[in-house]
Amino acid sequence: MTDERLDFVIFGATGYTGKYAVKVAAQLAKEKEMKFGVSGRRKQALQAVVKEFASDIEDVPILIADLKDEESLKKMTAQAKVLVNCCGPYRFYGEPVIKACIATHTHQVDVSGEPQYIESIQLKYNKAAEEAGIYIISACGFDSIPCDLGIIFTQQKFNGEVNSIETYLNTWVTTKVSGALIHYGTYESAIYGIANFHELRELRSKLYPERLPQFWPKLKPRGFLHKSSISEGWSMVFPGSDRSVALRTQRFLYEKYKQRPAQVQTYFTLKSLFSVLTTAIFGLIFVMLSKYEFGRNLLLKYPTFFSGGYISREGPKPEILDNTRFSITFKADGWTERLVEPTDKHDNLPNKVMITKVSGTDPAYGATCVMLLLSAITILKESDKIPVTGGVLSAGAAFNKTSLIDELIKKDIKFEVVSSIET
Repeated sequence: MTDERLDFVIFGATGYTGKYAVKVAAQLAKEKEMKFGVSGRRKQALQAVVKEFASDIEDVPILIADLKDEESLKKMTAQAKVLVNCCGPYRFYGEPVIKACIATHTHQVDVSGEPQYIESIQLKYNKAAEEAGIYIISACGFDSIPCDLGIIFTQQKFNGEVNSIETYLNTWVTTKVSGALIHYGTYESAIYGIANFHELRELRSKLYPERLPQFWPKLKPRGFLHKSSISEGWSMVFPGSDRSVALRTQRFLYEKYKQRPAQVQTYFTLKSLFSVLTTAIFGLIFVMLSKYEFGRNLLLKYPTFFSGGYISREGPKPEILDNTRFSITFKADGWTERLVEPTDKHDNLPNKVMITKVSGTDPAYGATCVMLLLSAITILKESDKIPVTGGVLSAGAAFNKTSLIDELIKKDIKFEVVSSIET
């Protein structure tokens, strides 16, 4: 990377998430003494974003780039050490940016929570990214930094050998103000993710032709609905990208360090059976309609109706975001002793349980953009601690030996050990 480049450029800065990224970037750039720029199609709109969210930063460069113009993308990425891509859905708009980053030897981070996109990019471009000496790291927001790095944190604190980890997501709003919680763009990504879920089996068979060894005791899913002692309410399987991202990380740790990979199951918790029932009904309708073009058109045309008011094109009100909290609680089972080889079998059942937690505020946008920008900064500051010199990686694979968790804690995204019991 040349010294003349900007430290990072935010592409898609006029979008809903992009504006939050500019706001966070302005704060971090002053704190870390770094230089950033913004990019998109419309100069006037970009100027307005800079004026509103980065007015106290002198001379924020504005770069014009269009996804339909390959040369404009290369010109943009050539001016950045790290490209912060906020332009989704990524299955439609992500690949041209990846190609430009590889061509200009520019690192890329994004907030995609789309497993099909993430894993297809790994399959297609991992070798090219390695040869270019750059890092392509997706899911650097709420999808799926808290879960992925929360598992890394738990493994690091366990002081033994982890066999399995179950995660429980809780979100809640502390204000009585009503309104949407999620912006339309996130909803659109979810629709196409469900519609193309069938792609994953074939994709993973190509990406991972060799299966991991079978580990004992096997962690089994708990079924559609269950109660857990560590998460108050009723819990169901979490349909997001957390588990797929975490398993990519665990495979990397096994292949790179011969570390026993944790088996992972992810859940989310609702407080009441009424909430479970309404979520199940909306979820079933959502899944069924997502499978067909006419259904997707309905979902996209009437987002507020089909989400029960949780989705809007305008996005959440600031007062709702500021009062939205999240926590992910992790239950790790394993052994106090670590065996020499990851495939060695223990003579006894797991004899240790550790409970950890990651928590914070405004998960969908505020915390997401803190995670995203700190991921970019970590690449710049600590590339010597990333275990490979380039490639398409998960956040856990890239940042497990860096100070990213410590930096997140400084920004009020809390990682903590709740309890540790030997049985």
